[in-house]
Amino acid sequence: MMENKSYYSDKIRAIDAKIEAIKIAFSPMTFQAIRALIELGLLQMVSDSGDEGISIKELSEKSGVSEYGVGVLAEMALGMGVLKIKSENCDDESKSGLGKLVLGKIGWFLLEDDCTRVNFNFTNDICYKGAFNLIDSIKNGKPEGLKVFGEKWTTVYEALSTLPEREKKSWFEFDHFYSDVAFPEALPIVYKNKPKKLFDIGGNTAKWAIASCKYDSDVHVTIVDLPGQTAVAEKNVKDAGFEGRVSFVSGNVLDTETKLPAGADAVWMSQFLDCFSLHQITKILTKIYNSVDENCDIFVMEPLWDMQKYEGESYALQATSLYFTCIANGNSKMYRYGELVEAIEKAGFSLVTAHHNLGSNFYSILNFRKK
Repeated sequence: MMENKSYYSDKIRAIDAKIEAIKIAFSPMTFQAIRALIELGLLQMVSDSGDEGISIKELSEKSGVSEYGVGVLAEMALGMGVLKIKSENCDDESKSGLGKLVLGKIGWFLLEDDCTRVNFNFTNDICYKGAFNLIDSIKNGKPEGLKVFGEKWTTVYEALSTLPEREKKSWFEFDHFYSDVAFPEALPIVYKNKPKKLFDIGGNTAKWAIASCKYDSDVHVTIVDLPGQTAVAEKNVKDAGFEGRVSFVSGNVLDTETKLPAGADAVWMSQFLDCFSLHQITKILTKIYNSVDENCDIFVMEPLWDMQKYEGESYALQATSLYFTCIANGNSKMYRYGELVEAIEKAGFSLVTAHHNLGSNFYSILNFRKK
């Protein structure tokens, strides 16, 4: 049973439903309008004006953008609730113009909320152009939108090290924002039984490995990831001073040639399994099953969209699934609790414990052992 009961009823008034439908119809345009307001500095100027507000003419003079340009963007922002008109308009402009503009609550979140900022930049820099190919991605089961970054890649992970700097920055900020914030609560759970050897599968840039070495002075971490990622991770580990406590296995975990070493006391996968289809998840866990014993703890940390506390978080995860469809790999998504557990248990594991609502992004940690 999902926590959000709104999925089970359709109580919205018809007039409100029409408004939401119109918003969807124009959403690509409205997104770009907000992008323009942010990148031209206009939204920040309105924010800086505080309760006094600022006119379109003043915004034009400060920014160098024409009054026409400022005007069409401001009017759209009013329609979206991003900007508001100051209630007391005493200047001459109010007779023929909008009067003074102030920042709305939605505008504040667009400027000041880290989660919104990270999602916005990720959508613009990674997803926006490729999203036009979503239909082909659905039909073909391939990330057809990925070709905006080059024709030779089959998944976004192969392309990460070659992305332009802006796009690369937006991808990693998005990836790290959603997992790193849960690390302080995750570390005591994973290290409760004092594992000496931990395998970090999908270790990315070594954020978890470094956090682990800082948290537990006795642990040795082995990172398993693609060659481009382990190269970055190795540098970060060395810079952090833990090169003697972290090892690396480079390769695609799905390939038969990639062998997982034995001897792990714990296996950690943070926001890794959502990069694969349910069938592939079972395949990966089967490989792990064959490399560990019955005392090894398998920890999976994922944001499960049906276990979120707030509707906005669920919406963001559902939207992120579309990124996986048309940009990342064409066959994975952000999963529901039940379907992810089922895919892992098909490999021979049993769920031991489940920890939910970790961190501000409401992560879940699922702990499995061999049956």
